[in-house]
Amino acid sequence: MTETTRTIEVNQLARVEGEGALHLAIDGGQLTVAELRIFEPPRYFEALLRGRDCREAPDITARICGICPVAYLMSSCAAIEDLCGLRVPAPLVDLRRLLYCGEWIESHVLHMFMLHLPDFLGYPDAVSMAREHGDLVRAALRIKKAGNGIVALLGGREIHPINVRIGGFYRLPTRAELAPLRDELAFALDAAEQALVPLAALDFPDFERDYTFVALRHDSEYPMGRGRLVSSDGVDLPVARYDDYLTEHHVRHSTSLHSRTADGGVVHLGPLARYALNHDRLTPRARAAAAAAGLPPVVRNPFRSIQVRGVEVVLALEEALRLIDGYVPGDTPAAAFEPRAGIGYGATEAPRGVLYHRYAVDAAGLITDAKIVAPTSVNQAVIEADLRHYVEPNLHQPDEALRAVCETAIRNYDPCISCSAHFLKLTVERR
Repeated sequence: MTETTRTIEVNQLARVEGEGALHLAIDGGQLTVAELRIFEPPRYFEALLRGRDCREAPDITARICGICPVAYLMSSCAAIEDLCGLRVPAPLVDLRRLLYCGEWIESHVLHMFMLHLPDFLGYPDAVSMAREHGDLVRAALRIKKAGNGIVALLGGREIHPINVRIGGFYRLPTRAELAPLRDELAFALDAAEQALVPLAALDFPDFERDYTFVALRHDSEYPMGRGRLVSSDGVDLPVARYDDYLTEHHVRHSTSLHSRTADGGVVHLGPLARYALNHDRLTPRARAAAAAAGLPPVVRNPFRSIQVRGVEVVLALEEALRLIDGYVPGDTPAAAFEPRAGIGYGATEAPRGVLYHRYAVDAAGLITDAKIVAPTSVNQAVIEADLRHYVEPNLHQPDEALRAVCETAIRNYDPCISCSAHFLKLTVERR
């Protein structure tokens, strides 16, 4: 290392999962490189699906992620049901939304309080943070547990649920089984509103960007399991035309595919996009929580995503209580169907953004081709752009300060990155 060249390596980046690196090169006072270098080998789930019965797709794809398996279940079901022209009865659609609420609650709370909040408060991890913020951490764990309870009951277990199938469920819960969830969800709703108060007081970097937001949008509900693909610049497409809008490309510095629009544009998926494109679909308490936190209808500071996730937790808890109160068990746990040849398309809103599935199936019901696009892989290009825009005017800061804010910026989007990209080493090179 010379006086004009500095290299900092972090051998293990805490509170993310996987393998990869961020490389920043600063040459003559100018930022020349800002790359997420993903070097994890492919996981081959799309190849594993080929030759399998299309009815197996939900159970196989649910294994892609341990934090948001419901999203994979729902997107795969949506695609196969689209292919077969299957209409799922409304009570089962509601039950699936309740299951999705459980996943949003547990995933968002894990992300917000265990993985992201320590960045803002200056702690290395949630355990250290708990020594001075014990009440907040305990409340967060109890809120998360309420979400886990929904997933465990409707999905059969908390991790990689097994009770969802094409057309509905294998088994429906009784009203008596759902009733015990209610008190904990009611507590969690009040606690989630209170937890937004300290988040509103956080010191966020003064940083905004003019993103192209992309999310699902439904006629009558805040999107989770269904809707059209819309964007902040006027795109409005059925999910079947996803591939016309976003295409995947290889990049030299990563084994993970990047997604761009046909004209090379970068899009932003996730809570900020959902919130901006569906603010008018918020539930009453979620809208009030957003206002109390000082959030405008469109939030362009990615560091404030922790607050928007908090608003979505309030929404999910409010929705969960509504769906439990209105639940009437149907006569059958799933709509009947027969596989047929064709191509089916499905997309749902995973906690971290639109999750797209496409399957080609032959006349025997076997999958001949599969495409799965995780939101994290779409967001990688926008993460790189965020880092570039933030670091460039702050090159005067010490490397340690830059590294800390870059890690926080990545966790604005996804702390686990297990679906498509993993993270391990940060290098800042100054020449």
